[in-house]
Order: sequence, then structure tokens, then C-alpha cells
Amino acid sequence: MTFRKPRNHGCRISDDWTYKGMRTVVLENELLRVTILVDKGSDIVEFRYKPLDLDFLHYAPGGIRNPTRETPSAYSTSPFLDFFSGGWNEILPNGGPFVTYKGADLGQHGEISLIPWDYAIVEDRPERVAVRLWVRPLRTPFFLEKTLMMEPERPVLHISETLVNEAGEPVHLMWGHHIAFGRPFLDEGAVIDTPARRFIVHGHMQDFEPRRFKPEAQGHWPHIEAADGTALADASIVPAYGTFQAQEMAYLTDLTDGWYAITNTAKEVGFAIHFDPELFRYVWYWQQLGDVAQGYPWWGRTHTAALEPWTSYPTGGLQQAIANKTALLLQPGQQIETTLTAIAYQGLTRVHDVSADGQVRGSKRQETS
Repeated sequence: MTFRKPRNHGCRISDDWTYKGMRTVVLENELLRVTILVDKGSDIVEFRYKPLDLDFLHYAPGGIRNPTRETPSAYSTSPFLDFFSGGWNEILPNGGPFVTYKGADLGQHGEISLIPWDYAIVEDRPERVAVRLWVRPLRTPFFLEKTLMMEPERPVLHISETLVNEAGEPVHLMWGHHIAFGRPFLDEGAVIDTPARRFIVHGHMQDFEPRRFKPEAQGHWPHIEAADGTALADASIVPAYGTFQAQEMAYLTDLTDGWYAITNTAKEVGFAIHFDPELFRYVWYWQQLGDVAQGYPWWGRTHTAALEPWTSYPTGGLQQAIANKTALLLQPGQQIETTLTAIAYQGLTRVHDVSADGQVRGSKRQETS
């Protein structure tokens, strides 16, 4: 709880809110509002560009649910899916389905994404606001701390993170930021820009049809074999809602720099993020297009495109990442520090560069006389 004098200008931060019983922190300035569910994995459930009243993030049709208030109707190894509400989820130490690691059972995308975090407002001035959040998972010996900061007159969120292995032995992990975009931002479609050089399509996945690209195909981003193998598709294009039905899971890699941008060219507005490509070496590319996926958990009512910076791949889980040597191995007491910068931008149709300080450079629409 902050006891500073309330204000209605400059940067603001407030923890005076709860949502469905969950502690909630809101950071905002003149251009951007970010809402964090402290008690649900520190999920960012709103990244709203105020000039257009546009939230870029996917909002699941089932809405937001409090994991501590609801009991699943059956035992599940995938509670992440039971309570998935879209937005921006941080995931550690397992990316993918249920696995057992050194005796610890880890569910789908377990285990920090559903449990409550601790937090403290560390700065509350018109010139800058910041909140620090931290968590220790239940079954693995990690400590993760992050600070989210915002300054005036820029639609930019800065995040600094520290991850520590508190165990007396080496421990493997996968670490990712599951950022899912949705409607209305994706209604007219979007384009993806990123300095990736390679694109890898995940292999066959049960009940994951129809596919957009040919399973196991590899190519130079953004061109890849279409599902029927007869032509090349452009993976940088996110089809407009209602024009295409498909599912996809793939991976961007061989990054020459750590960023991507996704732009609605009709509205000339987009979201960009900068990250450390030496740590987050892969961007997972997940799509559910045109409400195509039937049955649990999507039930034919999900249109989303996620672009997720990850340390490791594939989505088969920690044991597969250990086997292909992309899992991180932290030694006893070892810590990792990193930063991410998320930005809303307007007036561009394609993006050429995103900097760590939040500058987005790109192309504007050509005017015709």
C-alpha cells in the first residue's frame, strides 16, 4: 500500500485494487496503462495504448479467473490451461507439458505463472514509477525478482530481472515470456518484423490441425513451406480475423539482435519488445487463427498470435530442452540479470529496428498525390 498524496498527472502507480480477490498493481502515464495481477503469476493482463484505447493483449473468452478461489473439476497436469486468460505470462522452469525433473513434478508451463508473488512499490513520483515483484517457486529452488518501471510521455515499459539458483546443486531450466496478442488489435491482421534468420516449424502435434505450415519444415525467415508443401508461405503475415483458419507452433532463431515488432498496418499501431538475444535465443511463434481449434481448451473461440522470447525450445518441455542442449543450467548460487523493454508505437507500417531504450524505427505509409 502506498501512502503518497494521490495525483492525476504524470506517472501514476496504484496498488489500491483487487480483481476477483487478486492483488493488482496499475502503472500508467499519459500514453500507456499496464495492469499486473500480483496474485496470478505477476501476469500483465493489460498493455493499453491510451490514444487509441487499444489493448494489444489477447483476452481469453473465459475471462480472468483466480486460481486460489476455484477448484478444477478434475485433477489436471495442465492447470496453466485451466486458468489461461491471455495476456503476458512469465514462465519458469518448464516450457510445455507435464514433466518430472529430479523428482519434481512440473505441470504445463509450471511453476511461477499461477502462484502469488510478493511486491513492493519502490518509486512513486510524477517523473517515474516502479514496482518490484519477487517469487520463489514451490518445487524448484529458484528466486526470481523483477522491477517494472515507467516514465512520463513515453509508451514504454522497462523491466529488469534477476534469476538466482538457490540450490546446492546445478539445476536446469527453461525461461520464457508468453506474450499473446488478440482482438481487436488483430482484427485487420498484422505484420511481424524481427532480425531472425531461421524459422523452424514444430513437428506433428496430436489434435493440432489444420496447420498453417508444413510440420518440421525449416527455412530462412519469413518464408516457409505451406502446410500442403506446394508453395512458400510468408510467416511474417498474421491473417485478419475471419480470413484464415489454422493452428501453428514454430520457432524463430539465429537472431542478429534481440527484438520483434508486430504492427496492425491498417491502424498503423503496434507493439515492440527488446530483449537480450544471448539469453532469450528463441522466439516461440504460436497461433490460433479464426476460432479453428475445437475441444479443450479453446472450444472454437480463440483468435490469437503469440510471440514469446525464450531461453530454450521446443514446447515439448524441460526434458526435451535438456536433450537438445538448449536448457539453461545454473550452478549453485549462480544468478542471471537481464532487461526487457516493451513499447507501443504509432504511425509505422513496418519496423526496422527496436532499441533497448525504447526507440522504434521503421517505415511510414507512402502518401499518394
